[in-house]
Amino acid sequence: MQASASQLAAALRERLRIVSDEESRLDSEKHMERLREVSEQISRLGASLPQPIDPRLKHYLDRCSYSKALEFLETESA
Repeated sequence: MQASASQLAAALRERLRIVSDEESRLDSEKHMERLREVSEQISRLGASLPQPIDPRLKHYLDRCSYSKALEFLETESA
């Protein structure tokens, strides 16, 4: 996996971790801020991928299907 795709996969994993963090949800303002920050990072990293990117990955990122995007990146790198 290329470095930029690897960084994107890491950011996608972080977002999924934040979403599933029950304790983080207790402070909804902080929780939403963390989600916003990682979502912006995902957008930046997605835009920095070498062009053209696979149409499926582009679709997943455009539609914020982050679990599918991560699965795609992990499958394609294997």
